[in-house]
Amino acid sequence: MTLLSRKFLLNVLFSLAFLGGCASQPDVQQEEQTNQYDGDPKDPFESVNRVSWDFNWEVLDQYLLRPVTVGYVTVMPQFARTGLVNATNNLEEPGNMMNNLFQGKVDEGLDSLARFVINSTVGLLGTIDVADKIGIPRERESFGEVLGVWGVETGPYLMIPAAGPNDPRSLTGDVVDNVYYPMAILDGTTTVIRFAVSILEGRASLLGQESQIEQSIDDYAFIKNAYFQNLEYRVTDGDSGNKDIEEDELDDFAEFESMLDDIEPDDSND
Repeated sequence: MTLLSRKFLLNVLFSLAFLGGCASQPDVQQEEQTNQYDGDPKDPFESVNRVSWDFNWEVLDQYLLRPVTVGYVTVMPQFARTGLVNATNNLEEPGNMMNNLFQGKVDEGLDSLARFVINSTVGLLGTIDVADKIGIPRERESFGEVLGVWGVETGPYLMIPAAGPNDPRSLTGDVVDNVYYPMAILDGTTTVIRFAVSILEGRASLLGQESQIEQSIDDYAFIKNAYFQNLEYRVTDGDSGNKDIEEDELDDFAEFESMLDDIEPDDSND
């Protein structure tokens, strides 16, 4: 699975979801890793971004997001969680259709349209992923990925308070994704529920994965590298070409990808 989609679940989601993984490291190791990333052209605001990251982890996640997530997982039955996730995913299918078509992926776009029609009707407003059960898989695409395919660069890395890792291209994509039907006509209550489900399910998927980030020397640098690697992976549909990747970055990305498989809530309904 790969968030925030939720470009909320993969910028907010896989983004915000990582707020709980940070852990203190020895000062010498931290300084070494920090120096290694001084002058990173993708991260001109690193000093501010690191402050935002610390705030996200030390305040928001520790005292709000993680405790609320634990309570949510404890009291909410799995069948209800699955239904909410399926319904949330279903709202994104018209956007998936348009974003696939903008990339010339006609078959995938038609699959997204079929999924929306089938799941909105037979699937009881999307709570049951009937389309997946009959062999029409989800083809999630964000407008940020469309911009990437069109050659638009990400711009500088941004660690946004309460919203995690991001970049100008992805932020623009989020705006467009939320003006597609039916996103643009959702009332305030539905929007809040959709937002909450995405965030809580993304964070819940990491409750058993936090140690993987805690083991990194510099969690901030690890998340930043993984974030950009994932953007490239998604834009190229898994084919990043012959671009050279440092071995340690490749290892980090492989670890991150395995987490993404866990972050995306299961779209099927048991």
